Amino acid sequence: MSAEVSQGKNILVIGGGGREHALAWKLAQSPLCAKIFVAPGNAGTAEWNVPIKADDFPALIKFAQEQKIEITIVGPEDPLSLGIVNAFQAEGLKIFGPTREAARLEGSKAFAKEIMDEAAVPTAQYKVFTDQEEAEAYIGRVGAPIVIKADGLAAGKGVIVASLFDEAVEAVDKIMGGSFGEAGTKVVVEEYLEGQEVSLLCFCDGTTALPMVAVQDHKRALNGDLGLNTGGMGTYSPPSFWTKDIENQVVDKIVMPTLNIMQKRGAPFVGVLFLGLIMTESGPKVLEYNVRFGDPETQVVMALMRSDMLPVIEACINGRLAEVQAEWYEDTAVCVVMAAPGYPGDYEKGIPITLPQVDGQREMIFHAGTALQEGKTVSSGGRVLGVTVREDSLPAARTRVYELVEKIDFPDAHYRTDIGVKGLFK
Repeated sequence: MSAEVSQGKNILVIGGGGREHALAWKLAQSPLCAKIFVAPGNAGTAEWNVPIKADDFPALIKFAQEQKIEITIVGPEDPLSLGIVNAFQAEGLKIFGPTREAARLEGSKAFAKEIMDEAAVPTAQYKVFTDQEEAEAYIGRVGAPIVIKADGLAAGKGVIVASLFDEAVEAVDKIMGGSFGEAGTKVVVEEYLEGQEVSLLCFCDGTTALPMVAVQDHKRALNGDLGLNTGGMGTYSPPSFWTKDIENQVVDKIVMPTLNIMQKRGAPFVGVLFLGLIMTESGPKVLEYNVRFGDPETQVVMALMRSDMLPVIEACINGRLAEVQAEWYEDTAVCVVMAAPGYPGDYEKGIPITLPQVDGQREMIFHAGTALQEGKTVSSGGRVLGVTVREDSLPAARTRVYELVEKIDFPDAHYRTDIGVKGLFK
């Protein structure tokens, strides 16, 4: 690391999920970090928690000023889309994440497609509709399979892949009929692409990008990629098909053109640019942009990051990312999400959970939907734990992560038993 970083920084992480626990876990290992605070956090981050909600900007700003917070890191997409970075910057506070204007890359699917077009980024053909009948008529002309997307933020659940015409019409009706609120006032109807999906997260300072390790997510609720879409049931990294050549191609043809267009539009992208990619026969194409660390992608990315993350984040904020590098373990990490029974439908809260001891380096239990009740850990959300291990191979990581899952006392927990299996055969 050649960029200068001052010692002993107070860090605030905003959010309360598994991603934020993983970020705090990683930051706590930095010799450059004096104190960590997590707002509002969960049972896993209890030692660092501050009872302020992620969208309470005035309270967060006041806290950052009082506690002399030198860097704030934003986890969830909602505060970013609402302009938390603008609010902090207006008070002279350093914060890692895109401005409200740059966060539109995730906040509006239609805007994202516009940027992809302008940047000549490879992606699926599409049309945007504000009229339900026009959308359905278009689907009738082009046929299925086809992809229907709510324009706005929908907690990772606003994308529906329709195999049949009737399913596509039903999806448009669901999205534009109010199931996703304001997010569904516009709908993006998109060509269906075939191939392996993969996520690449990049640190960005507006003009430079530093890719992290590639990750494969498992969105569906059930084994074999069946069942309802979820926020993510598990991840592994790196996928066996991913190469340095593919990474370079993605950076050159997708990441840099995107950053250049955002810069030209006066909304330089600083933060984590998360690319949802699909590996087609004609090369990688973009399915979507996200504008923050993914969840549960962050759990495996942090497990594989050998370098101190703090100098990288500070370099992004200061526009000096070209001066730093990041090192990664040449291992495999697997994260299995343990969810409440019934998830992603109606689920119970307040289920008592007893956790085994872990080494905290090669095996971690990241909390997501948890809370402390009379000093004991209970479930408080749908996705509850992200059980994560790092091993020297995918088979070893899979074996070890499921051994750890078996040691967790979480009655009737729902989890997939095939996380990472697709990586064994490619």
